[in-house]
Amino acid sequence: MTANIRPKRTWRRVDGVLLLDKPQGVTSNAALQSARRLYSAAKAGHTGTLDPMATGLLPVCFGEATKFSADLLEADKTYEADVLFGVTTNTGDADGEVLERRIPLFGRVELENVLQRFHGTIKQIPPMYSALKKDGQPLYRLARQGVEIEREAREVVIRELRLLEFSGDRCRLAVTCSKGTYIRTLAEDIGRSLACGAHLTALRRVAVGDLSIAQAVSLDCLGHLTDEDRNRRLLSPDSLLQTLPAVVLDLQDAQRFSHGNPVAVAVNVVGKCRVYADGRLLGLGHADDSGRLQPSRLVASN
Repeated sequence: MTANIRPKRTWRRVDGVLLLDKPQGVTSNAALQSARRLYSAAKAGHTGTLDPMATGLLPVCFGEATKFSADLLEADKTYEADVLFGVTTNTGDADGEVLERRIPLFGRVELENVLQRFHGTIKQIPPMYSALKKDGQPLYRLARQGVEIEREAREVVIRELRLLEFSGDRCRLAVTCSKGTYIRTLAEDIGRSLACGAHLTALRRVAVGDLSIAQAVSLDCLGHLTDEDRNRRLLSPDSLLQTLPAVVLDLQDAQRFSHGNPVAVAVNVVGKCRVYADGRLLGLGHADDSGRLQPSRLVASN
């Protein structure tokens, strides 16, 4: 009897950005690999993990776009967060074990007043159930062993914290924050300020920088598209770089730049910028105040 042999997958070069709506209960890496297989993409990466419990915007980078994924890690993120007051858990979310129950004794006005305290630059102690590492070990592994270590408070910025819904012991918040912000910790700290405790029951990321969940597609929908329609869902690699100023070079300077050489530019740009020639992204550069543009990350030509 001849064994069934699965044909070997042929990976291909795919360059672009897919805005994926990650489902609940799936890790960011599993969602990334599913999308990668649908495109048969040779190279893929994402721009920052979402907890398995969380849903929402996960920008997936293919090919040359992976060179710029780190730039989006620096971008602000926007979430919608559901919080339950009066119950604390060991993980800060609904996946954890209940540690304590209290009766919430506050109203909307008290909650609004407490939320005001968390606007701007605040300090957070990262949770034990996180991917941060101590001596090479992720903290969540230590936490599962019952080990707790001291963590230093970090400064993060809460640019927006708005109450969307409130019903006694539950609320929904809109949060726009800097990188490194833990929404679970924010929910716990708000509950602590209200003297009743709290934990996160749901979390949805709705924006990363200028990228919006409104443009995203689910894995299920993606799997039912034709190859042609699937390719139409890809944004260009420079969609990750729209917050940076653009510099356009002539063909002679473009050739020098693409070979790793600095060029002189007349435009009034200082710092990191995206560089184009003849309508094509060449990569990232860094311009100093003398007009010297140095290549920092280049895109491979097709």
